[in-house]
Amino acid sequence: MNESTLQGKKALITGASSGLGFAMAKALAQAGASVAITARKSDKLDKALAQLKEQQLDAYALEMDVRDEHSIEKAVQWVRQQWGKLDLLVNNAGIGMRTVNPDFLTKPQPFYQVSAAGFRDLIDTNLTGYFLVAKAFVPLFLEQGKGKIVNISMNHETMKRKGFVPYGPSRAGTDSLSHIMAEDLKEYHVDVNMLLPGGATETGMIPEQAKEEIKSRFRLLDPDVMATPIIFLASDESSGITGERITATTFDSWRSSLATKK
Repeated sequence: MNESTLQGKKALITGASSGLGFAMAKALAQAGASVAITARKSDKLDKALAQLKEQQLDAYALEMDVRDEHSIEKAVQWVRQQWGKLDLLVNNAGIGMRTVNPDFLTKPQPFYQVSAAGFRDLIDTNLTGYFLVAKAFVPLFLEQGKGKIVNISMNHETMKRKGFVPYGPSRAGTDSLSHIMAEDLKEYHVDVNMLLPGGATETGMIPEQAKEEIKSRFRLLDPDVMATPIIFLASDESSGITGERITATTFDSWRSSLATKK
C-alpha cells in the first residue's frame, strides 16, 4: 500500500501519545489519512504530535480521558466540527499491570492481593473506556451509514496467565465486547474487528527496570508491527470484514486465508 492509500480518510486513535497507539497513528498518517491522536497527558501528547508534524503528516492532538463521558463528547464534537465525518475509530487507550504490581513480570501477585481500587481503575480504563468511546462515536457512523472500529486486544495466553488480574480480564472483556459490537452494528455497515500484536511489545507497559531481563528471555516486538494491519483495516479493501480477531505477527497468512474463502 502506498502513501495515497488512505487519502481522504479520517481516523481517531485513543491512547496514541506513545507505544502501539503512536505507531498506528504514524502508519495511518503516512498512508495518507488525517489522524487525531488522543491521550490524557498533554505533555506527552504534544511531543507525539510534534513528531508527526515533523514528517509533515496531517495530525491533530486531542486531550481525552476515556473514563470521562464529558471528555469523550468534546472529542466527538471536535470531529463533527472539524471533519464532519469519521472513517476509523481505534480503541487503544489502556493501562497495564504495573499500575497494580510494578514487579508483575518477575513477582506475580495473586488476584486476592490486588486492591479493589487498582482493579476498578484498570477495568474502567481498558474495558469501560472502550465501551464509552465506541458508544459516543457510533451515532456518527450510523448517520454516515458506514464506519470502522478496531479494538486493540492481546493474546489469549495472557488472559489466563498467573498474576495477570486485572489486565487479563480487561482484555477478555474487550474480545467479548468486540464480538457483540460487531453483531449489533453489522446491519448498519459498521465493521468491528480486534487487532493484537502477537506478543510482548516494547512499550511503556513494561517497566524500564525489567526490560533487559525480559529481552534476555523473550523477543520484544516493535510497536510498528501494527502498521500494515491497521492500514488494511482502515482501507476500503477491508469493508465488510467484521468480527475478526487479527494478530499482527500473522497478518499476512490471515489475509491470504481470507482471500481463499472468497
